[in-house]
Amino acid sequence: MLSVWLSGDDMRLNRYISASGAASRRKGEDIIRSGRIKVNGEIVTDPARNVEPGRDTVLMDGKPLVINPEKRYYILNKPEGVIVSRGDTHGRTTVMDLMGAETKGVVPVGRLDYDTLGVLLLTDDGDLTHRLIHPSFGVDKVYRAVVEGSVGGDSIRRIRDGLTLEDGPTAPAVLTIIESGAEQSIVELTIHQGRNRQVRRMLDHLGHPVIMLERMSFGGITAGKMKPGDYRELTSNEVKMLKKMINYK
Repeated sequence: MLSVWLSGDDMRLNRYISASGAASRRKGEDIIRSGRIKVNGEIVTDPARNVEPGRDTVLMDGKPLVINPEKRYYILNKPEGVIVSRGDTHGRTTVMDLMGAETKGVVPVGRLDYDTLGVLLLTDDGDLTHRLIHPSFGVDKVYRAVVEGSVGGDSIRRIRDGLTLEDGPTAPAVLTIIESGAEQSIVELTIHQGRNRQVRRMLDHLGHPVIMLERMSFGGITAGKMKPGDYRELTSNEVKMLKKMINYK
């Protein structure tokens, strides 16, 4: 693994929080403004405050936030019926329950619905996570779905042009028909956004409710022959591919 930060490199406080894996940059800004962060013993409420990893002491709710220069990257083939969360108040199984002790501190990259299976990336590299899930970086996520009804060319065009959902228009996406039958069809949908249940809502908007949904790849990373519930560390080549895709050093 490669060192990402060296002592002496200043960074904004909200980026530091993200890099520590404690929260996203956006959530980190809210945490800072709420007065939950101390730098060298003083409460700081300015997200733009610069800190120096390895030199400044940063606490959130009294607990130290540390950036580990040796970042870890994993893929989990998420089963259905598992929550993408660090914990669940209702006692349901989470993806972290499926990960071993050696993965402590990593967090999911984005979300995957409770009833959706497939590729889920996890890491303690907060900056990489931010870039992978931000739509401006255009990282492709490919889903395969079994849907109701016969899907035709009109659906391909509408997906390509963008749909208007209840939370606004979607970015242009690519729909590929794998198999079309009178009662059911199999399609693949490539998107680079990550709204809540977006794929299901897009296909439902077209009149084709989802019966089964699987994420086949995230940024070109696939589960291959992994069984549901299996996880592994990404190879160095896979990590390099992800970083190159988002121009991340």
